[in-house]
Amino acid sequence: MDMDSASSVVLQALTQATSQDTAVLKPAEEQLRQWETQPGFYSVLLNIFNNHMLDVNVRWLAVLYFKNGIDRYWRRVAPHALSEEEKTSLRAGLITNFNEPVNQIATQIAVLIAKVARLDCPRQWPELIPILLESVKGQDGLQQHRALLTFYHVTKTLASKRLAQDRRLFQDLASGIYSFACSLWSHHTDCFLQQIYARDEATALSSLERTLLSLKVYDKCLSMLLNLLLLTNDAVWLICVSGRQVGPDSTCREKLEKTIILYTKVLLDFLEYHPCAFIPLIQRSLEFAVSYVFTPAGEGVTFERFIVQCMNLIKMIVKNDAYKPAKNIDDSKPESLEAHKIKTAFFTHPTLTEIGRRLVSHYFLLTEEELTMWEEDPESFAVEETGGDSWKYSLRPCTEVLFLDIFHNYSQTLTPVLLDMVQNLQGPTNVEDPVQLLMKDAVYNAVGLAAYELFDNVDFDQWFKNQLLGELQVSHHRYKLIRRRVIWLIGQWISVKFKSDLRPLLYEVILSLMQDPDLVVRQLFFVFSQFSPNLLLHVISCVIERVNIQIRPYVGCLVQYLPLLWKQSEEHNMLRCAILTTLIHLVQGLGAESKNLYPFLLPVIQLSTDVSQPPHVYLLEDGLELWLVTLENSPAVTPELLRIFQNMSALLELSSENVRTCFQIVNAYIYLSATEFLQSYAESLCRTFCDLLKDITNEGQVQVLKVVEIALKVSPILGAHMFQPLLPAVFRGIVDGERYPVVMSTYLGIMGRVLLQNSSFFFSLLTQMASESSQEMDQLLGSVIEMWVDRMDNITQPERRKLSSLALLSLLPSDNSVIQDKFCGIINICLEALHDVMTEDPETGTFKDCMLMSHFEEPKLSDDEEPPTEQDKRKKLLALEDPVHSVSLQQFVYEKLKAQQALMGDQGFGVLMETVDTELVSQLQEFLQGL
Repeated sequence: MDMDSASSVVLQALTQATSQDTAVLKPAEEQLRQWETQPGFYSVLLNIFNNHMLDVNVRWLAVLYFKNGIDRYWRRVAPHALSEEEKTSLRAGLITNFNEPVNQIATQIAVLIAKVARLDCPRQWPELIPILLESVKGQDGLQQHRALLTFYHVTKTLASKRLAQDRRLFQDLASGIYSFACSLWSHHTDCFLQQIYARDEATALSSLERTLLSLKVYDKCLSMLLNLLLLTNDAVWLICVSGRQVGPDSTCREKLEKTIILYTKVLLDFLEYHPCAFIPLIQRSLEFAVSYVFTPAGEGVTFERFIVQCMNLIKMIVKNDAYKPAKNIDDSKPESLEAHKIKTAFFTHPTLTEIGRRLVSHYFLLTEEELTMWEEDPESFAVEETGGDSWKYSLRPCTEVLFLDIFHNYSQTLTPVLLDMVQNLQGPTNVEDPVQLLMKDAVYNAVGLAAYELFDNVDFDQWFKNQLLGELQVSHHRYKLIRRRVIWLIGQWISVKFKSDLRPLLYEVILSLMQDPDLVVRQLFFVFSQFSPNLLLHVISCVIERVNIQIRPYVGCLVQYLPLLWKQSEEHNMLRCAILTTLIHLVQGLGAESKNLYPFLLPVIQLSTDVSQPPHVYLLEDGLELWLVTLENSPAVTPELLRIFQNMSALLELSSENVRTCFQIVNAYIYLSATEFLQSYAESLCRTFCDLLKDITNEGQVQVLKVVEIALKVSPILGAHMFQPLLPAVFRGIVDGERYPVVMSTYLGIMGRVLLQNSSFFFSLLTQMASESSQEMDQLLGSVIEMWVDRMDNITQPERRKLSSLALLSLLPSDNSVIQDKFCGIINICLEALHDVMTEDPETGTFKDCMLMSHFEEPKLSDDEEPPTEQDKRKKLLALEDPVHSVSLQQFVYEKLKAQQALMGDQGFGVLMETVDTELVSQLQEFLQGL
């Protein structure tokens, strides 16, 4: 591409590609796509986005095309790879200046440079890091910021590489820039503090941005090194203090908070991954966190996320197993004893007392927002309080987790503190004093959380009779907060310490509370009382869902009751919906034993999913869900179960919001009995699918194609035969380079199954497609392989990436010139897959395939885990036979290369291997060592 003549036409095409008019936009995009493989195209793009006089949108688009080109054409082994001469010129052009005025474009250029660095640094681009360091030291503010931004993205990208050799290279780099990153952090922090005290907010914000970027670079270096944290110059303490100078409306506030959060994240990450190296920091970290969270030092400075991070820091230090001596002191590691000594010296009686009191009396107090949420949506309030990893990010769950951990580890000190708080709140509470009510709620919350720790110190039976019972009978509307908390508190203690002869009294109180208009229970009870059958079914559903498989001994009476209720409710479709919901939970609880319900169950499914029957308007959604769980829990297919599928064709034609469930049902049939199902229904399914694919979204295409993929996975021969009419479209989609990544990924998954597990069918399909397109078979095969290599990045699932590697390797050994010509691309795909699936044994330094499965074991379940369905078991057994999980990619690569070497001889094979980049060869050798 001639630079002078090309610049104007490329600029014109980019300008048109920013148009809102599709008639202008589409041709421009197509022209740019054709230029992607032209020599000189990326040099033109570089000149365009470096020209600050041009339109911002045009420059932005030029950066994006350049960035996408790196992914596709920068690697030496890529089809249409850029020449080494052009890459050298481009690398030099990318770092000649760091003066991009537009922030968004500057960020994209930084990411772009990082992508090149991932492939070329340090071997082909040794000057990158020195130039970045020199530019960061410069006096020009804009240049310094842009260089630092690029420095961060380069460091982040290089730190993400996982191959042992790459990690060693980054470790060397990190060692070299570690001290510089620290000094950079300190310098910009000092500048920020001076400027913020001088009330120069604009300049302070600029310094703060550099502080944040420096800390990010430091964080990436720290992930590789075990050096003692060098940022102990009180900078973060000063930043926190400077918070007093930065009001909530300050332009610096958001960036300041991000910096503080990142610093505490650095501490938390260092503590989590390198606890022993963190020991010298335990004392200062505890002083820092406790000071700002549990003393007046934090007033006016702290904010919620910072408090959460500090509490997590305290919790992780308190709970860390590496900081606890062994039961036999002589067996303890020296570092564990040292850490324990530091913790013991810090957590004195006064310190623990202050932490315990402040946790309960300050952080346990419900806020106005929480009170409103508890009032309006108690279920969501409960979920938010207890859900998942919320303790890591939300203040209340974090506070309660910290309280439990500290109470557990220092119960002797904290038990008297908590009991004293309880004692001070005995007797009635003034309903006109909201502070006292909130305090009682907080203390009762603490006693409930610590129930197991307080077992020997609280006579709960006496407390219930003498205090709590009376509080439940206070009817004032402001006292509902305490009534709710007391009921919760009893629920916490009832399994810990509560006499059985007191339970009738408790039940009597609960029944009286059901009449309380202030309680949500009252509202629910009123609604359910209007529809007694629905109420009964709702209760049954809840019970079955809760007890799961333990419902099995009691199912007999339900089996008698539900058919009768179903028959009597013929005119009441909403009641039938409730029956369907109950049946769903019942099937899930019964598992494989649900086959005994088929005489009643299958006609119900048949009626509910038949679109020719009027009730389907009400019953369809629940009926489909029942159909699906029935299949998932079925031990074997029956003629009646198979016959219901006759309803499916009309359902798929509806294209309603239930279509996803319909596809799940189709897949469940394939997993259940591929042979019988496909022989009965594949032909009609194919017709339906062909019609759907003419007018369906990309997401819909994926749903259709996944059915084909699963059929090929379960039964490679029969699946290919039955869905043969759909496969030419898949083949054409690959050759034409389908642009929607998820669709292309599914295309490659399907073709990978065919090529690997049914190669004769693949080559017959290849012959058919070559004939239809008037191409030579070898030419078409070359196009398929080339596009496969080019679009490997579209495949995100490791299973499919390994499948692609196995499939293309299955073409070897071969004396076909086209396959040998694409050998380099095949090896490239193999290496990418090896990076995905191979894990390194730290002790031996050898690699193993983490996707291999050798046998099927029934999982050991905890009480709150659901047992696997029959379909789960079928999938596990299928995986044992799947090449993705039964063939070692490492061994397969080795065997195929040895076979190719045997076919060509050592000299010929050596020439073939010379087409592969030397760095890739060294990586391949590292993976194959020991074989």
